[in-house]
Amino acid sequence: MSAVTTDPDDAEVARRFAAGDEQALALAYERWAGQVHGMAVRAFGPGPDAEDVTQQTFVSAWTGRAGYSAAAGPLPAWLVGICRHKIADNWAKLERQRRSAEAVAADARSAAAPTGGDGLAGAVADRVLLLGELNRIGQPQRRIIELAFFEDLTHAQIAARTGIPLGTVKSHIRRTLERLRDRLEVDGAALRS
Repeated sequence: MSAVTTDPDDAEVARRFAAGDEQALALAYERWAGQVHGMAVRAFGPGPDAEDVTQQTFVSAWTGRAGYSAAAGPLPAWLVGICRHKIADNWAKLERQRRSAEAVAADARSAAAPTGGDGLAGAVADRVLLLGELNRIGQPQRRIIELAFFEDLTHAQIAARTGIPLGTVKSHIRRTLERLRDRLEVDGAALRS
């Protein structure tokens, strides 16, 4: 006679999760990742930002599992709270990037003196132009370029972080760089004429 195995109930998963049982982490992800991902998709739309928030939520929950208390509430509610914090953190990061881009644009406008451009003004103008082009490209290409050039990740690291196959990451980088080069050459020619 074979033993009947049953899935542990949510309270058992939570208890084992808090105790550091990696199988409980897998069960928690299986049961509640859809709910967490749904919140992230509602905040950012489908794509790498929502996937990052989902991953960050479970990584944060796992590394901070000592802070979980079943007496304070069920594990899914705790995960939802962590997800809300991750969403807020990501919105704050996006807002900082937007303000930074605006500051660069404002610098470029103020540096564009009628006396002609010096090297710094040209560099600032190039940066503004590049940020504008990055705003034009869609996801996941923009995210991949940011990871490659702003966070200095390798192609393999980008593939691991985004879940996009390595070959696709390389293709997106190559095509996006070609597109940026073409656009910047056209804009540069237009500026010189």
